[in-house]
Amino acid sequence: MARHTAALIAVALATGWLAGCGRAASSAEVRFWAFGREGEVVRALLPEFERRHPGVTVTVQQVPWTAAHEKLLTAFVGRATPDVAQLGNTWIPEFVALGALAPLDGRLAGSAAVTRDDYFDGSWSTNLVDGRTWGVPWYVDTRLLFYRTDLVARSGAPWPPRTWRDWREAMRRVKATAGPERFAILLPVDEWDKPVILGLQAGAELLVDNGRRGGFRDPRFRRALSFYVDLFASGLAPPLTDTGVANLYQQFAEGYFAMLVTGPWNLGEFRRRLPASMQDRWATVPLPAPDETAGYPGASIAGGSSLVVFREAAGNDAAWQLVEFLSEPAQQVRFHALSGNLPARRSAWADTGLDRDPRSAAFGEQLLAARPLPKVPEWEQIATRVAERAEEVVRRQRTIEEALEALDAEVDRILAKRRFLLDRAAASEGR
Repeated sequence: MARHTAALIAVALATGWLAGCGRAASSAEVRFWAFGREGEVVRALLPEFERRHPGVTVTVQQVPWTAAHEKLLTAFVGRATPDVAQLGNTWIPEFVALGALAPLDGRLAGSAAVTRDDYFDGSWSTNLVDGRTWGVPWYVDTRLLFYRTDLVARSGAPWPPRTWRDWREAMRRVKATAGPERFAILLPVDEWDKPVILGLQAGAELLVDNGRRGGFRDPRFRRALSFYVDLFASGLAPPLTDTGVANLYQQFAEGYFAMLVTGPWNLGEFRRRLPASMQDRWATVPLPAPDETAGYPGASIAGGSSLVVFREAAGNDAAWQLVEFLSEPAQQVRFHALSGNLPARRSAWADTGLDRDPRSAAFGEQLLAARPLPKVPEWEQIATRVAERAEEVVRRQRTIEEALEALDAEVDRILAKRRFLLDRAAASEGR
């Protein structure tokens, strides 16, 4: 997969073969690819769109998330891309590099339906690559802290924690009251998002030199990784992998751990999977910041999916009209009711009641401090290496210094083709 993608990017950037191609998409049909459950529930919104646009038909192809990335790449190679698609935000830089997407700045400038100021800054920023806008956020997510209210209250810890120091003290107290076979927090060691979030909170850039090289030996990331590793060394978190967690919801209910850093999908899962007796014993709160100077809440990652128009449909007005329609606050409210996904439009939060429910309102607060991940096509490969090297430190197979040195070396190798292409493009512009 990674080699396949890199080869396609090299061809697209080096030869520019996409620049002159284009398919005149029919205004009578919009082919829309959506993934997972989103592809199922979005169909309920489309009769209204077709009523407003007589003669236009939207054909939805529902694609499993597990197959979506490969299917999109295959469609790109075969020049059979959809007109509009849902893209995970971390995929956008990859498809921009391939030359597969149409820039939307011109469309946005003339749009009354898509209002930039009504979006969370971090989520909107995930669509900005090389100074241009390539997508419109469809729904958003981020990570924050789920916790057992009764276990935290029993520990006597001041709550909510606003700094890492406060958070660690709260975890220490929870662990002290929980006993030797229980823990304050669950942080699966094969997941990259926790050390990355801490790094973002500490102000680390992760990649440097315009995304050409790894920046993980930055003292700010070292500080974040040190905090993360200490939670395991101090016995506050068990060194389990994701597959090592037998039943997350049952173990949370049993008090095996009292805290979990996770995303908005678990709002619904906790309501469905926890017993009725537990429904008043859990809550959510934004993540703490490294210290008082950093500002509360601490940063988290800006996730979710965006709506994009493929380059070969750039001239299809109906494709853009579909993006505008699905971006309307009223449609965002309906889509939330159908899918449970958090609306990308801030104005839709009041109509959904999300801002009045403390558990979901915490996500609204956290989204104000959400930041995009590095905008390079190779990010998912890099994220995997972050998890692997961090786990080695947790298991005492490497020191922090050894792990960060190895991580930067691996990331530099992953980014070698990017450096080559960017340097060659810069040299060409200089001639």
